[in-house]
Amino acid sequence: MSAQFGKRLRKGAATTTVAAVAVAALAASQAPGVTTDSAGRRQATDSSAPDTASGADDTATGNSRYYTDLPPLDSPTATPGAGGDTSGITANAERGIPATVLDAYKKAESALRESKPGCNLPWQLLAAIGKVESGQARGGRVDADGTTYSKILGPVLNGGQFANIRDTDNGAYDGDSTYDRAVGPMQFIPSTWEWAGRDGNGDGRKDPNNIYDAALAAGNYLCRFNWDLSDQKDLRRAILSYNNSTHYLNTVLTWLEYYRKGTHEVPDGTGTLPRNPSDGSSSGSSVSPSPSPRGTQKPTPPKDTTDPTKPGNPATGGGDSGSPTPPSTPPGTTPPGTTPPSTTPPSTPPTPTDTVDHLENAGTGTLTATAGDSFAEKVAVRTETKAGEAVAKVRVRFTVVGDTDATFAGGETVATVVTDSAGTATAPTLQAGEKTGSFTVRATVVGRAVPGLDYKATVTARQADALARTTDTALTCVPGGEFAEQVEVKATYKGGVADGVAATATLIKSADDPTENDKGPHFKDADGKTVRTLKGLTTGKDGLLKLPKLYADDTTGTFLLRITTTGGATLTVELKVAAAESASPSPSA
Repeated sequence: MSAQFGKRLRKGAATTTVAAVAVAALAASQAPGVTTDSAGRRQATDSSAPDTASGADDTATGNSRYYTDLPPLDSPTATPGAGGDTSGITANAERGIPATVLDAYKKAESALRESKPGCNLPWQLLAAIGKVESGQARGGRVDADGTTYSKILGPVLNGGQFANIRDTDNGAYDGDSTYDRAVGPMQFIPSTWEWAGRDGNGDGRKDPNNIYDAALAAGNYLCRFNWDLSDQKDLRRAILSYNNSTHYLNTVLTWLEYYRKGTHEVPDGTGTLPRNPSDGSSSGSSVSPSPSPRGTQKPTPPKDTTDPTKPGNPATGGGDSGSPTPPSTPPGTTPPGTTPPSTTPPSTPPTPTDTVDHLENAGTGTLTATAGDSFAEKVAVRTETKAGEAVAKVRVRFTVVGDTDATFAGGETVATVVTDSAGTATAPTLQAGEKTGSFTVRATVVGRAVPGLDYKATVTARQADALARTTDTALTCVPGGEFAEQVEVKATYKGGVADGVAATATLIKSADDPTENDKGPHFKDADGKTVRTLKGLTTGKDGLLKLPKLYADDTTGTFLLRITTTGGATLTVELKVAAAESASPSPSA
């Protein structure tokens, strides 16, 4: 009997070994360095910590905490209804994305397809980041407008395990006036949200706690610098700019591929929650009760039973404040499966020996450009110590501020540049938009409490200094008729084509009296009424301007049409209205 038992045992062990090898091979084929937990979820075994360099606040999240859970393995022999279903329609709860959250991702993709078609942003990338950052807004705990029931806050960024980012918003977004914290379902730090925030649901607000606003902001953030996310290199650059960690990159890419295989919609509040934060702190994973169906009674926001002000609490960790409180453990013991907290206080980031005391203008001249043109001057600053010594390798952020559509090259309003050996940072070329007027380019030192330096920039209207007719045909007409040829002119500025220049055309009384005439030739509006002044005209790309057809009343004589443009170009055109000449009678025989 014992011999038979031994044979069965050896046979079972062999079978188990084969299965283990198969599972290991399958895991290796789907993601590097992963294991699976008791629920079948994959976990990354890489223990690399996020980058805590001083430049971390130049990322979207400040390299804050994220979730390391990986999707469950897809069996290559999946059967209908099994956990390995790849259709995204049945089974496999991990493929389910809360309805409002999923709608926000898809709307953001659609908006970026129009505003930045070259980016090729897939909504699955937003879903992957949303999963890693907040577990899809804590499993979809959002109201019908997409706003989270309670704020999702990352850990306090006070150095040690995370970046050291002093307060930049006076606590407006994160409630902390000493240090910054990542906020919302896409975990933006306040300094990044200040320029990257978007209004995704059209309510006139930019709220990092709203999934529509946060998803659109994340899409624009990933699409900056003209990155093409269909290119693997640009995709990796974009993800690393969101959180500068190779481990983070691999985790997001794994979820991206998982969602590309298929997803399905689940009711808000019923999405699965991640278990494993990157900092190893405890985090529950239960699913919150499903709210009332959309379109009926508005769900009541779930109550958090934990104190959100205490660091390390799930409510402040970026993803799980609504989960039940884990069972308590006897004093002096450690819950199974967890690592005892370190008793060593976090180290204080070293104080740089060359401290930036102020910013100096590094030779920036007058910033003026015509609408649509590039600024000839670039904004340049110099980082200096109190003694006036240059400080190299310092991040300087340039931000376009004010009511303007001017941007830096690439279409962005924010650019970060590292100072050279002379302590100088030069911003990218400024590109003027169509909106005229003044705005500000602000230079600030990233991660350091140094007063900023403002530069005034001005966009002037497009101009022309010369106008000329494209033909020299005489413009004549009979009383009550219409002129056979339309007036066409070409505008130039300093000998070059003057496109997009504003112009006005007026039928005037005389060369010495430029007031509008009350008789003679005229234009007609859409209702056929007489019009003798045309405003709001603009020259085309080739500098050409073709006026509408001219008509004559019963008054004969010589009349004048005057065309003027921004910049002072003027052209006066002569129009004649005369009766047709009658034929001479034939002589008598």
